[in-house]
Amino acid sequence: MICSPILVAHLVFPLLLSQSSETQRPYAKRAVVSVSRPASEVGIRILREGGNAVDAAIATAFALAVTHPQAGNIAGGGFMVVAPPEGGPGFQNAKVVDFRETAPAKATATMFEPKESVRTTKGVGVPGTVAGLELAHKRWGKLPWARLVEPAVTLARNGFPVEKSLAASLNKVLPETVKAHPEFHKVFSKPAGGEWKTNDELKLPELASALEAIRERGAAGFYTGKVADLLVAEMERTGGLISREDLANYRAELRDPIRVKFRGYEILAAPPPSSGGVCLSLILGMLETRPARKGDRLDPDNIHFLAETMRRAYRERARWLGDPAFAPLPPELLTPSFAAKLASTIQRDRATPSGSLAGDIPLAAEGDSTTHLSVLDESGFAVSMTTTLEETYGSRVVVPGGGFLLNNEMGDFNRVPGRTDISGNIGTPANLVAPGKRMLSSQCPVVVIRDGKVRAITGSPGGRTIPNTVAQVLWNLLEWDMGARQAVDTPRIHHQWFPDQIRLEGATSRQRINLTRELMKRGHKVVNATQGDAHTIWVDANGKIWAAADRRIEGAASGE
Repeated sequence: MICSPILVAHLVFPLLLSQSSETQRPYAKRAVVSVSRPASEVGIRILREGGNAVDAAIATAFALAVTHPQAGNIAGGGFMVVAPPEGGPGFQNAKVVDFRETAPAKATATMFEPKESVRTTKGVGVPGTVAGLELAHKRWGKLPWARLVEPAVTLARNGFPVEKSLAASLNKVLPETVKAHPEFHKVFSKPAGGEWKTNDELKLPELASALEAIRERGAAGFYTGKVADLLVAEMERTGGLISREDLANYRAELRDPIRVKFRGYEILAAPPPSSGGVCLSLILGMLETRPARKGDRLDPDNIHFLAETMRRAYRERARWLGDPAFAPLPPELLTPSFAAKLASTIQRDRATPSGSLAGDIPLAAEGDSTTHLSVLDESGFAVSMTTTLEETYGSRVVVPGGGFLLNNEMGDFNRVPGRTDISGNIGTPANLVAPGKRMLSSQCPVVVIRDGKVRAITGSPGGRTIPNTVAQVLWNLLEWDMGARQAVDTPRIHHQWFPDQIRLEGATSRQRINLTRELMKRGHKVVNATQGDAHTIWVDANGKIWAAADRRIEGAASGE
């Protein structure tokens, strides 16, 4: 049931004591960490008012739709891992809210040309975010729905200070949208002209109106009525596929989490249509075949083995994973014996050519934006949520009159049937486009438990890099005994099946040059990259809560 809107014209969220970029302090009761300071402060205010972790996550997510438009959204999708303490020591009541987007009814397996852009309305999947947040609220929420949406309305209507990362992002993208996406340019351009600067004020009045409809009518305020009419009108004007029926028929799903055992901990992760939990199970399962804490964390031996686990996990991802309604998950993929079998094929001093792992997948000849938030409340209730528009600002299509950005998630399907190549294009059947199908995701929100208590909450943006980012943060915490700050800051790598290369943070830096050389000697191609944005909560053995905002983009932790 959706409660009546609260009659508050202005809400003020005081600046709370938060972790700075240089120092970190523990919290005793509760914490919220996200990419945006205003959004994190909305979440902690909800906890202070008696809301639980789900309430805070919902309010933070709606706030992110305003303050972090690169990925925060009401027209995207995602996954929420919900771990209420009432489930006993094993958190048996834990669930995953799947609000992944779906293909419109008019979609077909061959609707895209090989190099066709998905930054159009044709690339938009049926949005899931609002339905997913409402489903979570109906199942676990305590405070009235309207109270959770109101802070986002206020931020959009009254304005908010532009953070450094948003200013830089808008200044980069706006020149590219003048002709290609004029509504985006109109909505996000600085009113007085010129470039955005940190602490400039941004107001989004049309988005505020859309949020007011959601505040008053719940998910129905998005999937029917004026907001839906605006979205469908844009589809009809520009050749998009989403109909009123597609919107009215969308449903979020409750799923059981994948439970991954690693070094005495249990990790609750998202199942398909997210590939995150399966990849995590495979990577950590292979890592556990080795002695714990061997050498230095950044030794070439460790990085080589880690990269090889990733290579194999992503090969299995390509072969098997998609919407479980269309591509059932083989149960053996989640067994320790399967992970051990994969690990046994790793050569300790030599890279495995990715092509040699193809097996029955024919290879063709050659011719990121998401955001994560973590919440822990005073009762030990944990929420880990990742939400996305796909690329930064999604399709870059802003719905006229609605002020909200549309995703371009159709690009996450295997767009060319049968074409899998060394550039990273995948054409296997499990994730081909089909009407009503959920596209495969890489999102990997997780909650870690041990001895009946939540020990960690993390996740990350980054497209296909996400499971690897999360695996490394968990490896750092659970095996290498790092604190939250060090676990998040430690340089990361990424290797998928194709392209056959290691992406290494700081690969060309003085600190990493020897590591790069040693990896190349073993046959790896190494490229330099920055990866992920893993906002993490860690609860130490004394019960102190450490919230580490990842500094690769921006972020803030709030708590007390």
